Amino acid sequence: MNHQNLFIRLFAVLFYGLFLIMEAHSVDAQTTQEIAKKVFKSTVLLILEDSNGQPMSLGSGFLVRGGEIASNLHVVEGASRGYAKFVGQKTKYDIDGITAIDPDRDLVLLKTPMVGAPVVSLGNSDAVEVGEIVYAVGNPQGLEGTFSQGIVSSIRHIGSDKLLQITAPISPGSSGGPVLNSKGEVIGVSVATFTGGQNLNFAIPSNYLRVLIGNAGQAKALSGARPSTKQRSILADLGGRSTEGVVGSNLTYDSYAEMGDYSFSLINKLRESVRDIYCLIVFYDKKGNPLDVALVHYPGVIPGGLAKRIKGSVDRSVERLNAERRDLPPHPPKGKIEFRILDFKIAE
Repeated sequence: MNHQNLFIRLFAVLFYGLFLIMEAHSVDAQTTQEIAKKVFKSTVLLILEDSNGQPMSLGSGFLVRGGEIASNLHVVEGASRGYAKFVGQKTKYDIDGITAIDPDRDLVLLKTPMVGAPVVSLGNSDAVEVGEIVYAVGNPQGLEGTFSQGIVSSIRHIGSDKLLQITAPISPGSSGGPVLNSKGEVIGVSVATFTGGQNLNFAIPSNYLRVLIGNAGQAKALSGARPSTKQRSILADLGGRSTEGVVGSNLTYDSYAEMGDYSFSLINKLRESVRDIYCLIVFYDKKGNPLDVALVHYPGVIPGGLAKRIKGSVDRSVERLNAERRDLPPHPPKGKIEFRILDFKIAE
């Protein structure tokens, strides 16, 4: 009888302990809807502009403490000014400057007047395991508040650093957005994708961001967002970001036609065919001062390894300031021409 009572008591203790463990887990874990609703309050759309006030890049970010936004360095690199806005809201907040950068891991902290807004909680990225469910939040192609689910498919070691490989989709505009675990904690920062791959997406582990936050200082000018190290980026061995692989080149003015008309080459360096290419062209005068920008969209297909000659036009004064006239057109520019491939798609 005593043995039977002892067995019952032991069974009751074990059952109660198991119940407490399950209860604790249920308290920690959140539903997908709860995570989405909470993180949207801390996620922002970033719009960066050049010195002429022209849109230069679009990305994502999230609040990590009073008025400070975490994002990718490549989102803000080269910008002169910019602003942030919460998902689904119209109010714009100017970016006051940069409080910290980590060029090796493509991370930046931005200072804004968004004081009082909710911030995210950082999780321990060293505890992340392959197969774990994750959620990526951002603004792909400017589609605000996109929330997607996936898993951690691998933990990549790049030298002494780590990258989280995830299946949650990432597109241009998602860069800098938070990647969360099932507790709603940020365990990574969306950073890159292989354009020609299938769900080959990457995130910078949150523990690198935690260190960066600890090293943040006074805000400095946004124009200082440039790598200050000769070290290769953590992304260097991954073959680049989503917009690499297509380049613009060889712009000439076709002045036998209307003044200001030009043509240039879009070169596809990938094996796959590409389509729907968006290219931003920045024109400078012969002294290096910016003159104008042109957004060119080529909807057609360019096969792998080939190029396509594209036509466009700018104000005729831009050609006069950017190029020296020659008797026989076409003629190349004398001032600097900068090509920025904003987006393209792999042709099916």
